[in-house]
Amino acid sequence: MHGAARGEASCLETSVNGPGTAVIIEDDADMRDLLEAVLRQSGFDVCSAADGRAGVELVRRQNANVVTLDVSLPDIDGFEVLRRIRSFSDAYVLMLTGRDEEGDVLMAFQGGADDYITKPFRHRELRARLTAVTRRPRSTGSTGSTGSTAGITASRGPMPSSTPAVSDDVVISHNGLELNHKTRTVMVHGRAVELTRSEFDLLHELLGAAGKICSTKHLVRVLRKEYSRDDTSVYQFDERAVQAHVGNLRRKLGDSAQWPHWVETVRGMGYRLAPARPHPRDKAR
Repeated sequence: MHGAARGEASCLETSVNGPGTAVIIEDDADMRDLLEAVLRQSGFDVCSAADGRAGVELVRRQNANVVTLDVSLPDIDGFEVLRRIRSFSDAYVLMLTGRDEEGDVLMAFQGGADDYITKPFRHRELRARLTAVTRRPRSTGSTGSTGSTAGITASRGPMPSSTPAVSDDVVISHNGLELNHKTRTVMVHGRAVELTRSEFDLLHELLGAAGKICSTKHLVRVLRKEYSRDDTSVYQFDERAVQAHVGNLRRKLGDSAQWPHWVETVRGMGYRLAPARPHPRDKAR
């Protein structure tokens, strides 16, 4: 692994019973060594590549479970690498970069990244984020949905941070939106909407909360699958990631922050399901 050069790749096996294969796409040799140590300690077989094209092929060839991806690479940037990986792989992708501009964060999550970590970072933080990310289900949202349930009425009061607010209904309907959590599909006025894992989980939580306020910290723990762990650290960057996911979710649903039909911002507190109201399309009919 230490000898990986530009355009080349190397692998190092840890154990046959580990959590799978992790691929590091990073052109800095010292950072590759650090990431190798962290991932090996977590039980992964580790492979690395020093540029984007070699990294994409390594992810494909090794059927990677986890990918750490630098944004600034010598051949193609990390966002293009992410796009290519997402065309064939549902691996967990953690973007690791020194770039913390909001536009970069949004672009990463829009491209299907599971987390975005700025350099420098602590070893323990990386391991914690790796653990949190790999707890999420690997199935992705797809198209199509059937069935309906009664409408949801809004109510006030924050959600407790220790319990999930997921409804028992297979299909939850609200304001022309239908979510089927068995098939992980979403329809809006008959139109199929493809969501990432994180976007689907956030929408499912808000629908299940039936109008109660979900704090941003609670939603961070929803994405981590840590409903019952109030003692875990929630960083400011985690909350920014939730905000980015909500922004992407609204864009895909065709929702508006100013006149929301599904995701309403409660300033200083978090988010909740918007009250039932007619959609402009319905008024035009």
